[in-house]
Amino acid sequence: MALHKLNPFSKTNNDTGFGTNASNYGGRFINKDGTFNLQREGVPFFKRFNVYHLLINMPSWKFAIVLVAFFITINLAYTLLYLALGINGLQGYMSTDKWSRIKEIFFFSTETFTTVGYGRVNPISDGSNIVAAFEAMTGFLSFAIATGLFFGRFAKPRAFLSFSDNAVIAPYQDITGLMFRFACYKDGHTLTNVEVRVSLALLSNENGENVYKFFDLPLERKQADSLPMNFTVVHPINDQSPLYGFTLDDLKTSDFEIYVLVKAFNDVYSTNVLQRTSYTYDEVEFDVKFVPMYRESDDGKTTILEMHKLNAYAEANKK
Repeated sequence: MALHKLNPFSKTNNDTGFGTNASNYGGRFINKDGTFNLQREGVPFFKRFNVYHLLINMPSWKFAIVLVAFFITINLAYTLLYLALGINGLQGYMSTDKWSRIKEIFFFSTETFTTVGYGRVNPISDGSNIVAAFEAMTGFLSFAIATGLFFGRFAKPRAFLSFSDNAVIAPYQDITGLMFRFACYKDGHTLTNVEVRVSLALLSNENGENVYKFFDLPLERKQADSLPMNFTVVHPINDQSPLYGFTLDDLKTSDFEIYVLVKAFNDVYSTNVLQRTSYTYDEVEFDVKFVPMYRESDDGKTTILEMHKLNAYAEANKK
């Protein structure tokens, strides 16, 4: 299928930071979670790998698993060291069989690592004393690092925004519009000075070569003083829009993708925050509209924001 001819009245944006050669790209530009769909090569792994960044940004359940796995692994390693130096390098055992003593050495290691030091099992040989000293040092250094990571994760500024899973193209005034919406899901985190920027990537054919063209999409409203409720972003598809005349098949053929960037001020952290996401051609619905996601409380004194309706839409009324 031939590529849809781009609207000559739309102004391209050459400052997105993305290249234009279509043959060099795989998949979408931006992942749904806002990360760039990019993998680096040509640099040694440990030079490009950032442990702090990984631990700060990984999900909480993974972070908890990493901490527990590290604690068990390092104590198993020290247990093997004590065994290598001789099981008689420690005294105070209550068990008599070898396996039970190994378990006692492991728990002695955990007590030393955490500097609890209950005192029943203790080192008596020079080698075991040296290992115990280094283990105690490793322990308090590890807990200092873990404390910093906990604080970094706890205090990291976030926007706490949820975006609709799909964008929609539906009737808007006398034309159609591209729409998506988002809302802040965290209590007490009302964003202020909210700014929205939407960029569009379309595949075009120039002189027999497929290249990407990028556009800044004009929005009905691109900023809000505050965001206590949801924000529906609307791009009017008029004769100035790069999407003018596009069908769903045209969007698929043109490898349609919109890149969304939201900047705002979060007064809880007293700093600016941002969040990204994107929508590709298969995440756009035609001829549907978002349903309202807020209502009045039963006593009429409060507005209820129904976050479970963020992705809800219904068939649009066609004229």
